[in-house]
Amino acid sequence: MRLTASSLDLRSEQFNLLIAKWSSTVTMPTNSPETIYTSRIQTWLKHIHALAKDIGPRGPTTDGERQGHIYCQQTLDRLGHHSQWERFRAARSIFTPHLIASLAMLAAFVIYPLAGRTSALVAALIAALSLASELLELSFISNPIRWMVPKGESQNVFAVQEPSGEHKQDLILIGHVDSKRTPLIFKSTGWLSAYQTFTTVAFAAFAVMVALYTLGIFTQWSWILPVSAVSALCAVLLAALCIQADLTPFTDGANDNATAVGLVLTLAEHLQAEPLAHTRVWLVNTGCEDVQHYGAINFLDWHLNEFKNPHALVFEMLGCSGPGWLVKEGIIIPFKATLKLVELAEKTNAAHPELDGYPVSISGGNTEMADALRRGIPTLTLFGMTRENIAPYWHQVGDTVDKIDPAALERNYAFTWHFLRALDEAA
Repeated sequence: MRLTASSLDLRSEQFNLLIAKWSSTVTMPTNSPETIYTSRIQTWLKHIHALAKDIGPRGPTTDGERQGHIYCQQTLDRLGHHSQWERFRAARSIFTPHLIASLAMLAAFVIYPLAGRTSALVAALIAALSLASELLELSFISNPIRWMVPKGESQNVFAVQEPSGEHKQDLILIGHVDSKRTPLIFKSTGWLSAYQTFTTVAFAAFAVMVALYTLGIFTQWSWILPVSAVSALCAVLLAALCIQADLTPFTDGANDNATAVGLVLTLAEHLQAEPLAHTRVWLVNTGCEDVQHYGAINFLDWHLNEFKNPHALVFEMLGCSGPGWLVKEGIIIPFKATLKLVELAEKTNAAHPELDGYPVSISGGNTEMADALRRGIPTLTLFGMTRENIAPYWHQVGDTVDKIDPAALERNYAFTWHFLRALDEAA
């Protein structure tokens, strides 16, 4: 969809409903310092509406994602920032590498008995290469399967806000533009839990297959093939789940992650009016987060040498709950948020108890915090999970603008602004 003046008309019925919803949820007294964010919340809602409603689904490398970045670029330029557009090639699907790996495991199962020790050697090599590629893919590291998957063009859009005084440090604010597919495995917390259990079993079974076929090179024991059928069955199930996932539609991506992009754009306007004293701020809208963070990885690698005493703050799903700060995440490799930033979040929360913030954690997933931490950048993710560590509408069809809770936006915005000011004062 192309953006036009009419498509961004703030008088639209749904936008007015969002504003009315925000107005009805304000509980702070009129003399509260937090009411100074009223116009900021309206601006944030405008951006969420434009991205999730006017543009809609923004799958990795799709035209929808590109239109989302065009909106970011137009907004930054309109505010007077000098926006920059950087292109890169990225995978089109997060599920294709796992589909290829599972099919390779099935091929190993078929090949193993065909020609004695020779086919056992070939099968063992195929299984080992597939398992290693899977582990590397889940660790955001290039691998043979990644080289094979179809690619498309994506982009990052960013701008830089200079400090008002002496430049002592850099802060990278990150929000990803792309939205997700809606596979069966994300239908409910029960489905997700079952999937996480299954994948753990499947990877263990794949490792057993590698060990068995390696053993078969030397022994040719007859029981190896039927035992490895368990691994082959896991490969069939994994392939079926990947195919089903890639046939599902993309979400509108209101909470995940138009809220993050909208926050970056809203802060771009706020920081222009009130720049931090000693912190240069990079306002980054990344692409292709869903397909293993290609956008964040490319941005950080391309600009790492330009940063001065850098810190990073990643935004995720801030429209329904929070404020929460992510202390731990990970799939294969666990990542912990930088302790001094966690302590700063705790201090911010203690200074503003009315915002009711709390720590959260995730397992079986990563935010773009992992990419910054791997490059030695102190990082924290502000993540709008519930206190029970549930991410609202994650990869679900229901991730639409009507689910946004403006009261959550208000809390998250106030927390973020207080955090930015505290980080700047500590420079």
